Amino acid sequence: MRFALSLPVAGVVANLVAFSSSVALIFQAANSMSGANAQLTSSWLFALSIGSGLSTLILSLYYRQPILTAWSTPGAALLISSLQGVSPALATGAFLFSALLITLCGVTGLFARLMHKIPTALASAMLAGVLVRFGMKVFEQMPLQPALIISMLLVYLLAKRFYPRYAILFVLIAGGIVAWQQGLLQNNSQPLTFVSPVLTWPAFDIATLLGVGLPLFIVTMASQNLPGIAVMRANGYQTPVSASLTVTGVINVLLAPLGCFAINLAAITAAICMGTEAHEEPKQRYKAAVFAGIGYLIAGVFGASIVTLFAILPGALIMGVAGIALFGTIGASLHAALHDEHQREAALLTFLVTASGLSLWGIGSAFWGLVVGVIVMMCYRKR
Repeated sequence: MRFALSLPVAGVVANLVAFSSSVALIFQAANSMSGANAQLTSSWLFALSIGSGLSTLILSLYYRQPILTAWSTPGAALLISSLQGVSPALATGAFLFSALLITLCGVTGLFARLMHKIPTALASAMLAGVLVRFGMKVFEQMPLQPALIISMLLVYLLAKRFYPRYAILFVLIAGGIVAWQQGLLQNNSQPLTFVSPVLTWPAFDIATLLGVGLPLFIVTMASQNLPGIAVMRANGYQTPVSASLTVTGVINVLLAPLGCFAINLAAITAAICMGTEAHEEPKQRYKAAVFAGIGYLIAGVFGASIVTLFAILPGALIMGVAGIALFGTIGASLHAALHDEHQREAALLTFLVTASGLSLWGIGSAFWGLVVGVIVMMCYRKR
């Protein structure tokens, strides 16, 4: 079988989305601790990138499925407020506590048994709700950069008609050319430098474990791993849930002293590697995740300086490519969610709540959308 250029393109787009959407949160979370410095912040990015890369490569190569992992973006947002005045040692102890709880969920199989009880329609509706916001961002950027977005959409439609496998590649090239012509690319001459990881020995305090570690575990499982598994199920991949959680949990434990606060199954970036734009054959799409994993490792080696490369591209270009790459997955998820008329109302409410961005007690809308859908389905269930 010939090599498909769409595979590394999907991996690169996944890396672009991952770094551009959450690196600022990681910096804020690290700097909120007492005694934080630039070297410690770079160590955090190193540990998170290396952890994501290793777990992605291990799971994707072993199972031959596109299993993409990432750091917990909601977890980073949670840490910005919860780490105020906390020492790096106590923060490391909280990270270890959360990682051990995730590993326990994987080893015991508790989370996997729960996921098997969730109907496919609700899982697909939740996935569509998570991704639809990225699809809408394409058109939100249109008033800001009309020439850029319109040209990318036109290239996408033409490529889908004549060269569907390389549609996203053509979109990325067209977007880059238009951004260059309009002077949207940022000049950046900062050289790449290697990271010197900072090892922080953990300290344990009941208040920090319950105030930081436990909420971090809950948010990571409900707002990250739950949608991540839904992405795999909606795309037809029956990846062992418990094994995936165990791998991410163990790697999280090992890298926590370097600043790895949470590694989990990815949802949005994983969907980019699982769609038809990555490859026509579902069995070949794992290679896109492998390319993304390699990208994580490269970014981890160079640490914070790699962010300067991503800063060259305008936000409208990144959001446009990401949203367009998810069009197919959004459509397929909505079809799977609303196909069965007996589950349509529950799936619709799951989609609407998830897409609303509702957040209660630090837990994101994906979890609450699923809760609402299950309640509605139970109310309508016949005896």
